Amino acid sequence: MQTIFPYILAWALSFLNANPKEAYLSQNRQDLNATTFEFPKEDFNLIGFGAYHGSQKTEKAELRLLDHLTQKGLIEYYIIEADYALAHFFNVYLESGDDVLLKDLIKHYGIIIGQDRSVATFQKWKALKTMNDALPQHQKIKVLGTDVTVNYKYVAKHILDLCNPELTLRPAYSNMARMVKKDTTDFSAQYDSYSKKLLREWVDDYDLNKTHYFRNSQQPQVLEHLVRNLKATFSESHRETEIFKNYMALDRLYDFKNHRQFARYGFFHLEKDREGAAVPFFARLIDQGVYPKEKVLSVIGYFMDSEVLWDVNYDEEGHYVSHTNEGGFGIGDYEDEYFRGIDHLKKSKISDMTLFRLNRKQSPYHEKSPDLIEIIMPGKKSNGELVKGKATTDYLDYALLISDSKASEPLETLNQTNKP
Repeated sequence: MQTIFPYILAWALSFLNANPKEAYLSQNRQDLNATTFEFPKEDFNLIGFGAYHGSQKTEKAELRLLDHLTQKGLIEYYIIEADYALAHFFNVYLESGDDVLLKDLIKHYGIIIGQDRSVATFQKWKALKTMNDALPQHQKIKVLGTDVTVNYKYVAKHILDLCNPELTLRPAYSNMARMVKKDTTDFSAQYDSYSKKLLREWVDDYDLNKTHYFRNSQQPQVLEHLVRNLKATFSESHRETEIFKNYMALDRLYDFKNHRQFARYGFFHLEKDREGAAVPFFARLIDQGVYPKEKVLSVIGYFMDSEVLWDVNYDEEGHYVSHTNEGGFGIGDYEDEYFRGIDHLKKSKISDMTLFRLNRKQSPYHEKSPDLIEIIMPGKKSNGELVKGKATTDYLDYALLISDSKASEPLETLNQTNKP
């Protein structure tokens, strides 16, 4: 007995001295790569996944989550960080497999977040098509977009596809059709472009002749939704507010409360509580009583020993020249910019993609300390005061630690023979 007592004592002391969060994490983690991986919860309306933009394994992690959830028939709609029309044409890609179309879609998808105009995003969609093709018809996903319109090209194309050809007799409609056919303008919604002028004229014609357009549209409710989003680009609007409005409008078309969704968005949009006066998309859904908080699940990715795509440089004619990556600032695990409490994840990881469940009843992440939400930037103002006194689980349910992830490469490098 005297021989084993010191070992028992040492074990007991080590247990007592263990960090409670690391002890908890060690009992609530999974390797996302494992064939035995099971997402811990199936009772939800909406699940969101996102991380800082611009790193390759984020796309790999999303695919793994989507593959698991679709195989189990747990999601029907896939909401992406894009407007409704662009999302519609991603559905066209999933049907056709047209790589030329996909490349152009990724180009436009990356207007909101330039880091997502990448080879990794392109390859993710190709893998997503393979995954979706293998699913039974009743389990295939439909892509939807709730974001603001930042480019008119695919909005105009979608309008033309929805309307009967006889509408070309209307001058405003005909002018829009010619613009799309020529495809020589930039279609920008972000300044007073030529395309904005033509679409203003068409919207005016639509408003004056709505009954005629409804009679000559295959989906008048969708057409009305596209028009409402066009109007939002003609004046000042708030992105998070528009995302929420679009979600609620699509709920009327797709009955979201009875059909579960997976949303891929950036970090902030998936937070389930406010940061000061800023109200993220997920927080709005909860605040407005659309869903109970426990039915909205937020999975947020964090990085260690990784890089993100940072700047992409173009010449005066818009041709790709070069790009830069960041492996310190921009990943949230750097001495001058890091998430409070990220070391607990790093010490508890079991693979390069470790998923931690934070929201069990006995979780220390319910305590009023904003681990994994507060960004610490020594000597600089951060979000500390905005999230002071909040718990991690006020904002998210799962943390995914991604390690050894290479930076995404710009889409323009897709056909370069020297890419890794």
